[in-house]
Amino acid sequence: ELSQSQDDEIGDGTTGVVCLCGALLEQAERLLDRGLHPMRIADGFEFAAERACAKLEEISDVVEFSADNLDPLLQTAMTTLSSKIINIYKRKMAEIAVNAVVSVADLERRDVRFDLIKVTGKVGGRLEETELVRGIVIDKEISHPQMPKVIEDARMCILTCPFEPPKPKTKHKLDITSREAYEALYQQEQEYFTTMVQQVKDSGANLVICQWGFDDEANHLLLQNHLPAVRWVGGVELELIAIATGGRIVPRFQELTAEKLGRAGRVREVAFGTTKERMLVIEDCEHSQAVTVLVRGGNKMIVEEAKRSLHDAICVARNLIKDNRVVYGGGAAEIACSVAVSEAADSVPGIEQYAVRAFADALDDIPLALAENSGLQPITHLSEVKSRQIAENNPYLGVDCVRAGTNDMREQGIFETLIGKQQQMMLATQMCK
Repeated sequence: ELSQSQDDEIGDGTTGVVCLCGALLEQAERLLDRGLHPMRIADGFEFAAERACAKLEEISDVVEFSADNLDPLLQTAMTTLSSKIINIYKRKMAEIAVNAVVSVADLERRDVRFDLIKVTGKVGGRLEETELVRGIVIDKEISHPQMPKVIEDARMCILTCPFEPPKPKTKHKLDITSREAYEALYQQEQEYFTTMVQQVKDSGANLVICQWGFDDEANHLLLQNHLPAVRWVGGVELELIAIATGGRIVPRFQELTAEKLGRAGRVREVAFGTTKERMLVIEDCEHSQAVTVLVRGGNKMIVEEAKRSLHDAICVARNLIKDNRVVYGGGAAEIACSVAVSEAADSVPGIEQYAVRAFADALDDIPLALAENSGLQPITHLSEVKSRQIAENNPYLGVDCVRAGTNDMREQGIFETLIGKQQQMMLATQMCK
C-alpha cells in the first residue's frame, strides 16, 4: 500500500520508500525495547521528517529547460531507469518518455495532460523496437483482408450500434412455410444492410469503427462499397478515439452526419513479423496531441516490466515540468539529511531526541543498500562519504555506484525530483506512525 501511494502521488521512488519505512520500523522496534512510548517515537520521527524535508529544499538545485533544451529532463529520466531491468537501453527509453511528456505538456503553464499518454505493450520483437507513436494504437485489425490497410485523410464514423437487422426484444418465433416468404425475408434483411451502408457513405465517412461485431454479409457489403471497417472496439478505446479525432460517438445510423465524423491524418494497420497479430495506428489526430508508447519485448514479463519502468520515467519527467527543483541521487540527499537531522537532535529536549537520532540512522540505510548492491564495502564507503560531506560542506557527495571515479553527483549528472524525495520521507514517516 505504501509503494502504491508513492506510485499514485509521484510515480517513482517506490523501492526507496519501502526501504526507508523498513529501516524506520527497525529503529522504532529498538526504541520500544528500551521502553520509549510509541507516541514519543512518532513525534520524534515527525520532527525529524520535517527537518529532513527542509534540508532537501535547502540543498535542491533548480534545473532550467525549454522546448529546445530537454537535456535536464533526459538526465533525470535516465537516473530513474538506471535501477530498472531495461537500463541497457536507458538513453532510448528516456528519450521516448521525455518526448511523450513534452508532446502533451504546456510548458508555459507547467501543466501536463497525463491522461493523453497511453503505454501499451505487444509481445514479440526486441526491446529496442519500442517506439513512440504520435497518435493512438489499438489492438484491433481491419475486418476484411482485402480492405485497404492504409487510409490517408481518414474521416471515421464511430458507432455504438450493431451492423445487423434489429432484433425484437421479446422471445419470438418466425415460421417460414414457402419459398416466397423466405425470399421476402431475405430481401428485407438485405435492405437493412444496404440502408445502413448507404447512410454511412452519405455522411462522407471512409472508415467505420464499430463497438459491436458484424457478420460476413455486412463485412462483404462494406468491402464492395470501399468502406474499411474495424469491429469489436472497446468502450474506453472508442472514447479515446472520439476525443482525439474530434468525432462524436453515434448510437443510431439515422443520426449520422458529416459533423459527427472524427478526422485523422492517417490510419494504418501494422503487422508484426510472421505472426498473425496486427494493430491499428491512428496518427495525426485533429483535436489532440495524444501519444502512445508501443512497447515490444521477447515475452510478457519483459513487456510488463518495460511498461512499468517507462511509467516511472514518464512520471519523473512530468514532476520535473511541474516543479523543476531537483536533489542529487546516489544517496547524497539522504546522507545530507541524516547529518542535518543528527545536528537538530541536539536541540530537542526530552525523550524525542532518541527518536530523532534513530531517524538519522534509518536514513543511512539507503546509501548503505546502494553501496552494497554496487559491490562496495558498505560501512567503510558510507562513513568515508559522510565525513567528506561534513568536512567539505558539500551535500552533493554520494555513493559512486558506477565507479565513475568521483563521488560528486553533480558531475555524474545523477539527480531526481525534489517533490519525489520529500514525498518518500513524509509517506514513510506517516506509515510508521
